[in-house]
Amino acid sequence: MSKVELVALWLPLVLSLPKLTAGQTTRGINVLYVNDEANTVAEKALDVALNYIRRTSSTGIQFDSFLRVTANTSDAKTLLEALCDKYDNSLKTEKGPDLVLDFTQTGVTSETVKSFTHALALPTVSASYGQDDDLRQWRFLSDEQLKYLVQVSPPADMIPEVIRSIVLSWNISNAGILFDDSFVMDHKYKSLLQNVPTRHLIAQVEEPRNIKRQLNRLRDLDIVNFFILGRIPTLKAVLDAANANKFFGRKFAWFAITQDKGQLKSSASNATILFLKPEPDPAARERLEKLRTDFSLTAEPEIACAFYFDLTLRSFMAVKQMMDKNQWPRLEYTSCEEYQEDNAVVRKGYDLRRALREVQEPPSYAAINVEDRNGHSFMEASMRLEKVTVMNGQSVSAEVEGSWKMGLDSPLVVKDVASISNLTAASVYRIVTVIQKPFVMKKINKDGTEEFEGYCIDLLKEIAQIIMFEYEIYVAPDNKFGNMDEKGQWDGLIKELMEKRADIGLGSLAVMAERENVIDFTVPYYDLVGISILMKKPDTPTSLFKFLTVLEEEVWLCILAAYFFTSFLMWIFDRYSPYSYQNNREKYKDDEEKREFNLKECLWFCMTSLTPQGGGEAPKNLSGRLVAATWWLFGFIIIASYTANLAAFLTVSRLDTPVESLDDLSKQYKIQYAPHNGSSAMTYFQRMADIETRFYEIWKDMSLNDSLSEVERAKLAVWDYPVGDKYTKMWQAMLDAKMPESLEAAVKRMRESPGNSDGFAYLGDATDIRWLSQTNCDLQMVGEEFSRKPYAIAVQQGSPLKDQFNNAILQLLNKRKLEKLKERWWSLNPEIKKCDKQDDQQDGISIQNIGGVFIVIFVGIGLACVTLAFEYYWYKYKRNPRVTDLAGGPLANAQRGGKGLGGGLGGQQQGRLAVIGRPDDQAAKLDAGALGQVLGQGYYRRNGNQLPGVNQAWQH
Repeated sequence: MSKVELVALWLPLVLSLPKLTAGQTTRGINVLYVNDEANTVAEKALDVALNYIRRTSSTGIQFDSFLRVTANTSDAKTLLEALCDKYDNSLKTEKGPDLVLDFTQTGVTSETVKSFTHALALPTVSASYGQDDDLRQWRFLSDEQLKYLVQVSPPADMIPEVIRSIVLSWNISNAGILFDDSFVMDHKYKSLLQNVPTRHLIAQVEEPRNIKRQLNRLRDLDIVNFFILGRIPTLKAVLDAANANKFFGRKFAWFAITQDKGQLKSSASNATILFLKPEPDPAARERLEKLRTDFSLTAEPEIACAFYFDLTLRSFMAVKQMMDKNQWPRLEYTSCEEYQEDNAVVRKGYDLRRALREVQEPPSYAAINVEDRNGHSFMEASMRLEKVTVMNGQSVSAEVEGSWKMGLDSPLVVKDVASISNLTAASVYRIVTVIQKPFVMKKINKDGTEEFEGYCIDLLKEIAQIIMFEYEIYVAPDNKFGNMDEKGQWDGLIKELMEKRADIGLGSLAVMAERENVIDFTVPYYDLVGISILMKKPDTPTSLFKFLTVLEEEVWLCILAAYFFTSFLMWIFDRYSPYSYQNNREKYKDDEEKREFNLKECLWFCMTSLTPQGGGEAPKNLSGRLVAATWWLFGFIIIASYTANLAAFLTVSRLDTPVESLDDLSKQYKIQYAPHNGSSAMTYFQRMADIETRFYEIWKDMSLNDSLSEVERAKLAVWDYPVGDKYTKMWQAMLDAKMPESLEAAVKRMRESPGNSDGFAYLGDATDIRWLSQTNCDLQMVGEEFSRKPYAIAVQQGSPLKDQFNNAILQLLNKRKLEKLKERWWSLNPEIKKCDKQDDQQDGISIQNIGGVFIVIFVGIGLACVTLAFEYYWYKYKRNPRVTDLAGGPLANAQRGGKGLGGGLGGQQQGRLAVIGRPDDQAAKLDAGALGQVLGQGYYRRNGNQLPGVNQAWQH
């Protein structure tokens, strides 16, 4: 065979040698394996992975050296010594580690391993817990170091991140997170809910007998959303304790999260729980089942075991592939003794991170995602969200509601958001209140149920719409806001908040410094309100005929008797006196006024003499004039006395000096006054009196100090007692008056008092007093308010509700809704009464006291109208006169209108006369002697014309 033929035969073989050698590992892998002694799942998974490699020749993985170090979780020094010992011995045998497999979880052991590998620049794959900031020894790695120092978070480190997704999805404001030893949460305290406005607490589940107390402590912290991370038995123990504490229902939400693959169990009587558990990818289930049956990959939790198995296998395969591709240069090692911090080793060209990504081995549970940063690499497994309903200790249903894929800030995917949202804990706050109209009132509905209403209730509804919460309201013990006793103990509403039996204190609660020491207040929602005075309105009696009450009945009767007696006496004197007008007509016939004082005229004269009009012409006879003068003098005295007394009666009741301020009340002694026992007003006056007493003692000690020099005493000589004793005297007066036990008792005492000038005055909250004065017309608010303080809503000290309520109240204030509420419950309240205006000293006399004179006018005018009608009909009836024969026959000439009196009477020779102009029913027989008298008196008139021989027309 020629040389050319030999070359042609061997050349392809020679050219193929590099490819053949590239597909084979020139040497085995040297591994240093470190694990916590408690991490048994990783240990078992590693053994399964080594068994898998030995039995699966297709992997092509061989080991020259496999060193194991088991770490104690608390002894870092021993661990470091063990690492250095194993490491230095491997260097002596020229089998330095190609890869450090770090399965320590967290704490000092994990940080020790990372410090060791970082310092010696050993390629490492770690399955420790935490994100990049949690890995303190690997926190500031360079880009080259990140290539060979790789950390992949285990499932137990990523599963708690679902809590963050749930909290963000449903805007949960508080969370209690409990976990057992299957989860590591030491590094999650700050990072889990960082930058999330959720008040939370993370704690490990205590022993079963202490779980109920642990849950109660969380409830005392206003926790209503509970997350449990642990094995299924742990979940059952916590849920059973919650059932014993009655922590299920609309007020609470429960989330059970586990790595196990079983079903949730609980002995709860009625509970709905959101249950999250992992599930393998559908594509990986067949491989997982094969590993379970063929290689006994059965350690629990299944997801954790599969993770450690896959990470181990991928790590070895990544190193093998790099060696096969000549991408794994021989390492230069520095022993622990030779290491110096100033000449730390940094390896280049070891891109272990990229090699892990390029491994094509199928996952046994879910794919492992390797990112460029530590803390962001993890298994991309999914968790199934189930709604588990438990009835009478049995799980009656488990409905799949959604899923969550592991990752940082990975969203929660649900089928029906509305149905899941109803399972979250409603923010139900217990609100303690005090009944005080119109801020908080109780109303009974038609069906008999009670309901709260009022200004504060409407305010609460407005705030609830902004913050989105539900509430339960109950009345504070003894319906008191709360005061502090001498021992510093509180009662009422304040005590309920301090002992955390209530979340919110609602009502007309005044902001006080002593209260702010034990609770928190929101911004004020109402104007400044102080202490005021409530008194009974002056009961001034009114009468339309008050002018008649000026004189007593006996005086009126005597005046009436004197009037009739004087009128009768004047008539008698005028009738029988020879000098009177009616007895001397010829003498006074030329006088302009001819007044005959008959009985009617005498009555009229005496009456008009009492008026400014006067009685008119006096009698002609002296005796009559004396009677008239006496009557005039009597009338002058009576009228003067009546006028003076009437003015006094109408004004004296208005001249009483009313109480118009606290100073006026303190300076008088007729009216008793006091607040009701246990009220804030009582506390105010008591403390003001104590302050005055203290200052008095200080002043007394200074003034009576014998050790003062003459110069010092001279300086104090110009200083009078600086503090008054106003409140000391008032407090003593209140003690003497005996304080009412309640506001109702105070109102009853006021109403039973004889009057406002010698009764009882109540000192109390201006809101109560304003309401009582506006809903009761017999009570009045007196003076200006003092010791004014704002009203605000109270919360527990340190409660996050304070800021939330502050924002809500400020929004309502800017929208002017607080003013509308005030108008509704004060100005437009149907219980507010429109009372009559109280008489003022500057006002005139009211119609209630002077109206009787108008009645007199109307009665007099009415009588005049009746008299006019009577006179009209009387006159109309007598306008047709007739002449009647005294013998009984009518006179023909009289019936025909008559020719004259002489002709009509001339034929009467028999002594009979005819009456002309008289009605038939008044005809009378007269003798001849009486005729002259009749004619002389002029009683005859016919049709309004004077008859012949008659001196004066008939006026009747």
